[in-house]
Amino acid sequence: MQSKTLGALMLGTALAAASVQAQPAIPANFEKVRELGGISEYTLKTNGLTVLLMEDRSAPVVTVMITYRVGSRNEVTGTTGATHLLEHLMFKGTDKYNRADGTGMDAMLQNRGALLNATTWLDRTNYYQNLPSEHLELAIDIEADRMRNLWLRDEDRQPEMTVVRNEFELGENNPISSLSKDIVATAIQAHPYHHSTIGWRSDIENVPITKLREFYDTYYWPNNATLTVIGDINTVDALKLVEQYFGVIPASPNPIPDVYTTEPVQRGPRRVQVKRAGQLGVVGIAYKVPGGLHADAAALTVLNEIIGSGRTSRLYRALVDKGLAPQVFAQYTRFKDPYVATLYAILPPGSNAHQAIEDSMWAEIDRVKEAGVTQEEVDRAISKFLTNSAFGRDGSFSIAGEINEAIAIGDWTTYVTFDDSIRAVTVDDVNRVARTYLVEDQTTTGWFIPQIPGQGPGMPGGARSWQDGPYFWRSEDAMVEGMNPNPRRAALAGRVAERKVGDIRVLSMTTNVEDVVTLTGSFAAGSMLNPADNGMTATVVASLLNAGTTTRDRFQIAETLENMGASISFSAGNQTVNFNASFLRKDMAVVMDLLADQLRNPVFPDEELTKVKQRLATSLRQQLDNTNAMANATMSRILFPQGHPLYSDSVETLLRHLDALTTDDLRAFHSRYYGPKSMIIVAVGDVEARGFQGEVQRVFRGWRGGVDVPSTTQRGTAVPAREELVRMPDKPSVTYRVGIPTGIKGDHADYLPLYIGTYILGGNFSARLMSTVRDQEGLTYGIGSGVSGSTFQDGLWTVNASFAPALLARGEESTMKQIRQWVEAGVTQEELDAKKSTITGLYQVQLATTGGIAGTLLNNAREGRPTNYIDTYVDRVNALTLDQVNGAIRKYVRLDHLLTVKAGTIPE
Repeated sequence: MQSKTLGALMLGTALAAASVQAQPAIPANFEKVRELGGISEYTLKTNGLTVLLMEDRSAPVVTVMITYRVGSRNEVTGTTGATHLLEHLMFKGTDKYNRADGTGMDAMLQNRGALLNATTWLDRTNYYQNLPSEHLELAIDIEADRMRNLWLRDEDRQPEMTVVRNEFELGENNPISSLSKDIVATAIQAHPYHHSTIGWRSDIENVPITKLREFYDTYYWPNNATLTVIGDINTVDALKLVEQYFGVIPASPNPIPDVYTTEPVQRGPRRVQVKRAGQLGVVGIAYKVPGGLHADAAALTVLNEIIGSGRTSRLYRALVDKGLAPQVFAQYTRFKDPYVATLYAILPPGSNAHQAIEDSMWAEIDRVKEAGVTQEEVDRAISKFLTNSAFGRDGSFSIAGEINEAIAIGDWTTYVTFDDSIRAVTVDDVNRVARTYLVEDQTTTGWFIPQIPGQGPGMPGGARSWQDGPYFWRSEDAMVEGMNPNPRRAALAGRVAERKVGDIRVLSMTTNVEDVVTLTGSFAAGSMLNPADNGMTATVVASLLNAGTTTRDRFQIAETLENMGASISFSAGNQTVNFNASFLRKDMAVVMDLLADQLRNPVFPDEELTKVKQRLATSLRQQLDNTNAMANATMSRILFPQGHPLYSDSVETLLRHLDALTTDDLRAFHSRYYGPKSMIIVAVGDVEARGFQGEVQRVFRGWRGGVDVPSTTQRGTAVPAREELVRMPDKPSVTYRVGIPTGIKGDHADYLPLYIGTYILGGNFSARLMSTVRDQEGLTYGIGSGVSGSTFQDGLWTVNASFAPALLARGEESTMKQIRQWVEAGVTQEELDAKKSTITGLYQVQLATTGGIAGTLLNNAREGRPTNYIDTYVDRVNALTLDQVNGAIRKYVRLDHLLTVKAGTIPE
């Protein structure tokens, strides 16, 4: 099947649907403005609200997103961060929807399975719900109600201010985030892009509620908003709901003010240095770029890909391939007004060669300007962008999110048309914009110079952080482990094609998405199989699979993938090596050839091992700056024996293991463990089952070997209640972690009751911990609870939070109060029923994308569950009783055996 343009693809779908059944006339109060790419734009005549609708019935899910054309660019000194603080307060309540009456927005939506949140950026603020489509009316009602009926009380602002301040502190914990903020503030001096979205700390702390009310009354009006509704909808019915709830709201009484400040021309290069506690140096070079609707935006996008994105990029080849830097990357985002694009390089551990790295970066920039780029580079960058764009249409939420950013820069239709703009970019275009914008006098260079503190007790390589990015807590991160069945897809398992191809278990499912295929898989070769004397072997083997094979070197692999815009990645987990690929259907044969070649025939070159060692050492050193990783590792070494999958070696140990590895060690591990015996491979999307099975058979024919997935008989050991401190200097936020090993695996009868009970405690915004410690008391930006476990190992129950050092004692007291009440009094039937509804609704949302379905199928297969588990899991959840849940809580969460770990700048 040939790839189609976005406009043709979506418009064709819309026309086909229209041909089946003629649509009734739209309500009289709406004017249809235009239709493009299957998206219809309407204006509500009574108040100027813009409405974008797109019907997509591939899943019983709808995304509702309202975008206000106000962001941090609309703030001034004294009110920086006001847009973001107001975004937080938009969840506090109205007369109709409030927590005091049991109708809080979070609970009303999450108890119906919605993923909801809000984000603020430079040019816009958006609020969204991704939820089962039968609850569309509720989402529209809530958004209309809080547009003009928000309480905005100072008693809400005060605790929420400390929440936002903790969010600010979390961002300050990150060296790159800290450097980036200072680079932008130095580069942009007059325009309000000068300050970051989170704002300055003193403004966050002191902005009065009267200023926030003034901000709300200025910008939160229908004529300054766009409502986007995408998914399982009927256009006319959706418009009727919009009219019913938004139609009663008037337009703003005054014109919406705009920003008229323009940034003066920069008259020479600028520099900034940040010296703080840290492990690794960073160099960033920012250059001025025009607004997102400028004619050069497409060519700049291609230039950014060529210079700093991927293994074929200029900076990667100049710095990473030569061992000068372990990591490089480029940031370019289209905003409404002129901004900066930034090139970054991370220095190797122990290096202070900032000037040498900066010189190398400038040498490559000058080479691009003087010699130009090649047609091959341009074609590759275009392919990468277009493939990523195709995956950006995988599900209603992805589409709405992309449209949201197009609205922010001033024209939603660029979501549809920008692909064609990218296709039209030529070599001459890229060379011209390189010479126009990569001008030294228009740059700002920043150095992060680490002030390396004393070494801490160490932490795990590749430890996963539970905390989110610096600006908002994404509710997706609180989703239930193993999202599985969909209550409105009773026959989902019947759509899964399954076949054994040799030793390989092959599953596939065709969805309505066009062109896009998501592939995922695994087999036993993870860290549990590491040699006793080296805990890095499995990780390094997986990291070197893309470094070359007997038939292709690493450049050929990278160029082949990037020329198609496809991707293949590998990682080593506890039990398995995991692989993921994303590509267009037309490229399946090539991607499968590459995947099989990399798994079967890696060569592990000595020079590539040296580079991977440097990159992994850098990653390990970076963890020393991460309070979450430090807390997690400390807890793991206290609660689990060495050799258990959840035990974490110290950084010092892992660095020694890394340094000792040889290519002979890697080849021996690969020869012993890599093979098809325990392999599972899943493909979802625009994939035909028989053809995919044939590809698997073709590329893996003749491959032998492998082992069964390992399990462990070791168990964690609960310790008498105690506290462990990990002191880290210069950290504005402290990680607080409470945990106890459960001793049960994921297939134990008590696992699901304990999981649901833990979700009630801290699974989402409306759970107990977020409702009290964050929302009522304002002590933290993020707090949650979770429980892990699999068929192959026992797990760990935890509560995780972040607190400012000055609020740590109060935060701990409040958290422990909630845990004690949860254990001693249990949960209520009302809570259990509500969270059952939450989880079953989340299934529908999770299974609305190819990645969600593929991940679910792989997880179920890997855990040994039957294929129909995807249909029966919801019945298991709904069958749980209150006694089962409370019994599991009391049995496994013993208050006298809770370990507490604190990591950060802890008050004496």
